This record gives sequence, C-alpha cells and structure tokens, in this order.
Amino acid sequence: MVPRNKAPNGPLLSYQHIINALGLECAPSQALWTNDPNLAIREAPALNAVLQRGWTVAIADHLGPRSAYGAAKLGGQIVLDSIRATQRFDPIQVQQSPVALAGYSGGGMATAWAAALQNDYAPELNIVGSANGGAPMNLERMARDLGFAPHPMFGLAFAAALGIEREYPTRIPISSQLNPVGKEIERKMQNGCTNDIIAAGAGKSAMEVAGTLDLINSPEAIAAVNENSVELYPGVPKAPYFEWHSPSDVLIPVSAIDNTIDRYCRAGVLVTEVQVPSNDHLTAAVLGLPQALEWIDQRFAGVPATSTC
Repeated sequence: MVPRNKAPNGPLLSYQHIINALGLECAPSQALWTNDPNLAIREAPALNAVLQRGWTVAIADHLGPRSAYGAAKLGGQIVLDSIRATQRFDPIQVQQSPVALAGYSGGGMATAWAAALQNDYAPELNIVGSANGGAPMNLERMARDLGFAPHPMFGLAFAAALGIEREYPTRIPISSQLNPVGKEIERKMQNGCTNDIIAAGAGKSAMEVAGTLDLINSPEAIAAVNENSVELYPGVPKAPYFEWHSPSDVLIPVSAIDNTIDRYCRAGVLVTEVQVPSNDHLTAAVLGLPQALEWIDQRFAGVPATSTC
C-alpha cells in the first residue's frame, strides 16, 4: 500500500494484521482485496490515515505457508524478511527508509517477536521503533489461565493450538487426541477465518474437545509452546518499544506482559507502556492504536524516545 505522492525513502511501517486465522484465504495478501465481509481486514481502512502521512505500509503473511497461527517466532522472522524484501523492491524506493513495526493481538505476537529477534536475525534493518499491543507473551500460561471452563473466546485458543501443530506436527500432535466434538470443531476451523473460528469455539472448553489431556503435561509439547513465548526468549528489542494493553484483559495473561516489559527495562530498552481502560480485548486495540501511531510518528520524525520504566 503506497500513496502516489510518497517521497523516495520515506517512512516504512510494517503492520501486522490484528486478528489471525487458519485459512490461507484469510492471509493479508488475499484479504486486502476481498469483497467478502467475513474475510475483510477490518482495520484496513484506518491505514489510510498513515498512507496520507506519506508512509509506505507493508503487511506480511506472517502465519507462513501453513497458516501456523500461534507459531509466533516464525511470524517474527517472516516480518523481518518481509521488510528486507520490501526494501529490495526498487519501484517503491524505500531502500534506505526508517522502519517501524506495529501489531495487536495475534499480529502483536509477530511484532513482539520481530522486535526481540532483530539483534540476532536482522541487525542491518533501521528499525526506529516497535509498537505492540495485547500480545500473548506466554502461550502456555494463556492456555493454563483459560483453564477447563467454557470460554466465549475458546476458539482463538484452540486455533492457536492447531496452528502450532502445523509447525510442530510431531511435538504437538493435538489432532490425534481430539474426541468427535473436537474433530468437528477442527473441521470447521481448519480453513476458517476469524469470525468462523470464534463462532465454532464459542463457549467450548478443552474438556469438551479432548479425548485425552496428556499433551498438557508433555515435555515436548510444552517446550515447543515455550519456544514461541516472548516472555521466555532472552533477546531484547534493539529499538524503542511501545506497548499497550488492558490491565484487566480476560483473554491474555497480563502478568506475562508485565514480566517481559520489566526485563526489557532492566536491559536498558526505552519502553513506553500504556494501559487502556477496557477489559475487552478487541476494544483495547482501538483505544490504544492512535497513541501507538502517534508514538511511531515521533520516532520517524527523529524525536528521542522517552521511557515509562
């Protein structure tokens, strides 16, 4: 997405889609052009505001070729690779552009991982800041916090488990341990987009879909999940870091966000944390996004970042 009047090497925003899904047709490269309201990226119209500022916007298919929702470390690598690819595409003239990252929830996982991985994976990129919101920083803790009681957003957690299985089929063989109810929900989700996933799993629980709960205590499965949890990754962002979330979010473990931010602060990262007054996960995205974009605008303008550490 590039405005016609964009100056050469103007700012480049790598934006990660707020909600993820399991179907390839839900990938941004497809969903940006759809006329199907069930597949549309709801926040895409809001990106017009940043295009009008002269920014180039790159949106990666960060779930990868297998739509591995939940395999967030892979998503971070894909985001960084997509920035490299964008800057090497001569017609849009962003070879020397400063870069910022932004994403929320599932997209926030990819953003958080891209920021944490940059030092080792893509140190040559001129990333001036990363804005991440509502990201599950610890997937095992999120699963355990959701517990075994019915939950209105169980579908997203179940989809994450199925997505991680796609990346680690031998380490997390969840499909083989589902009961008939679980297999039917999996069938509805396997190529579904966000609305379908939430609807298929609404009000369900792990107890209702699992034939056995052995994987919950499997060392191999736990290790694979932890490898995709930013809280447990020792690396820290190279650039200033903006983070927003609701302190009463009922979907994600807020303590894991707090622990991650505390570690970044101790490492000297310039962190700006914003807590938004809503216990609804998706409403928090809308409330915090304007502040995140304004923070990014200041990084592009060269204004020194401050810290709330």
